[in-house]
Amino acid sequence: MKSDPMIQVPDGLDLNAIPAHIAFIMDGNGRWAKKKLMNRAKGHEQGVETVEEVVSACRELGIDVLTLYAFSTENWARPAMEVKALMHLFKRFLKTKIEEINKKNIRLNIMGQIERLPDDVRKEAEQAVETTQNNSAMILNLAISYGAREEITRAVQKIAAKVRSGELEDKDITDKTISDHLYTAGMPDPDLIIRTSAEFRLSNFLMWQAAYSELFFTPTLWPDFTSQELYQILIDYQQRDRRFGKV
Repeated sequence: MKSDPMIQVPDGLDLNAIPAHIAFIMDGNGRWAKKKLMNRAKGHEQGVETVEEVVSACRELGIDVLTLYAFSTENWARPAMEVKALMHLFKRFLKTKIEEINKKNIRLNIMGQIERLPDDVRKEAEQAVETTQNNSAMILNLAISYGAREEITRAVQKIAAKVRSGELEDKDITDKTISDHLYTAGMPDPDLIIRTSAEFRLSNFLMWQAAYSELFFTPTLWPDFTSQELYQILIDYQQRDRRFGKV
C-alpha cells in the first residue's frame, strides 16, 4: 500500500511495498524495569508510550492492520498485583487514547476472552470498539486475554455447532472456514511478526495466521523500541523472498 510521502523514513525503505498486516509480541517490559531498578509496573507504563509511537508510525506508513499482543491467557497466572496494574493500564489507555485513535480514523478491535476482563475494563473496551467501529484507515487489534490455541478451539466449536444444526456440511469445511471463525476474520494474515527482547518463540500468538508470516526477533526491550527501528526492520522485510512454499 502506498503511504504518506511526507513521512520521515530512512533511505532504502520502499513506501510502495509496505506490508498489509504487522503484528508485535511486545516483550521485555519487566526486564526493562528490573534493569533500571524499578517496579515491573513502571516497565508496563513505559511500554504504553512505545505502543503510542508504534501505532502512529504504522498509521502514517499506511499499514492496514496492526496487531499488538498485550496480555495472553497465560498471563492471568502472573502475580495478582501485576495483573491488577496491567488491567488498570489497559483501562487508562482505552479511556484516554480513544479520542486520538478515533481522530486518526483507526478502528479498534479487541481479540481474546473479553469476558474474563474485569467489568470496568471490559465495558471500557466495548465502548472503545463501538466508538471506532466505522473508522477505515487502519485496524488496531489489541490481543488481550488472548491465546492462539483458545482462539482455534473456539473456532472449531463454532464450526461444529453449525455442522450439528445443518447450517454447514462437514465436507465443506476448508482452511477459509476456519479463518472465517477466528478473531481476525476478514483480515489478511500478518505479513510480518516482530518480537522484542531476544526471545525466539511465538508464545501462543496467531499460530494459525502465522503460517507464512515473516518473523523478526530483536534484542531491544519493548519500552526501548522506536519507530526508527521499525523502519529498519521493514527494510529487512522488503529484502526477503517470500515464496509461500513455491519455487
